[in-house]
Amino acid sequence: MKEKPEAYSPTDKLRGLIADNAQLLMALSRFGIPLGFGDKTVEEVCGRHGIDTSTFLSVANFMGGRPVDDSGVLPGALMKYLIKAHDYFLNFQLPMIRRKLIEAVDISDAEGLGLLILRFFDDFAAEVRRHMEVENRKVFPYVQALLDGSHSGESSFRIIDFSRNHEAIAPKMKELKDIIVRYYPGAGTDMLNSALFDIIICETDLTLHCEVEDRLFVPVVKHYEEEAARKAPVPDSANGNNGSAQTSADTTDAEKIEALSEREKEIIVNIAKGLSNKEIADRLCLSVHTVTTHRRNISQKLSIHTPAGLTIFAIVNHLIPPDEIPKPR
Repeated sequence: MKEKPEAYSPTDKLRGLIADNAQLLMALSRFGIPLGFGDKTVEEVCGRHGIDTSTFLSVANFMGGRPVDDSGVLPGALMKYLIKAHDYFLNFQLPMIRRKLIEAVDISDAEGLGLLILRFFDDFAAEVRRHMEVENRKVFPYVQALLDGSHSGESSFRIIDFSRNHEAIAPKMKELKDIIVRYYPGAGTDMLNSALFDIIICETDLTLHCEVEDRLFVPVVKHYEEEAARKAPVPDSANGNNGSAQTSADTTDAEKIEALSEREKEIIVNIAKGLSNKEIADRLCLSVHTVTTHRRNISQKLSIHTPAGLTIFAIVNHLIPPDEIPKPR
């Protein structure tokens, strides 16, 4: 049995990832990473452009069929990626394919196959637009409110509702491709072949896009829903408190430190040293799952969700001396 390739790491050169999987060019664009990064590592390029490295690597590893550690995925960063992907499909890729089809097929005959092919494509493009606009209008604002802490909890919508109704939209592109190849007379022109190639690329791209939503985005949002439910304040009538509940913003660092277990402090120190979940697990003789659970609890207690933020917290609160922090490459 062929072994699964190793996961991409923060210290890998980004150009090496692109050479290994050209599909990642799409990910670069959607994360807002321009070309011209030379021999810089993934970590360096992401840091330069304000991209969360863990989220980028989760997407890159997923797209490359490599092991994925989704414990560090930030839903906000992944959501921005998905929104940019929607813009690419709706405002660039699908219109470009349509222009090529208009030039490649004969649409002058109202009863001809050429016009039927164009109508098939237009119906598909309209379906994709409806699909993505629902996410833009309903799903993403819901997630943003969840992350901002402004979600009232009154809405009956949950991310599982999106997941249950999330139908694959790519198969119709394959159907259109097959129709053209099998039935369109005069196939083989350069423009038509170019349009077919773009349809094939679009089919693959849409499939990956939907899988990223289902297998990365939905699970991490579910986790945040669970955290929000746990942190929901008890009504005043139930606890006899006429004042407002203390928020994390009112909690002092000393109180936050007091709330941390010794194991959680150890994990923060190792995160500040730049260790991955697996390296921390090996060092502390824990499972990766246990480390992941500790990290989620730490994020909940401190309201800090990034390694950089935890590193700053550790230094400021004297959990680790600054000279033990690894220097940037």
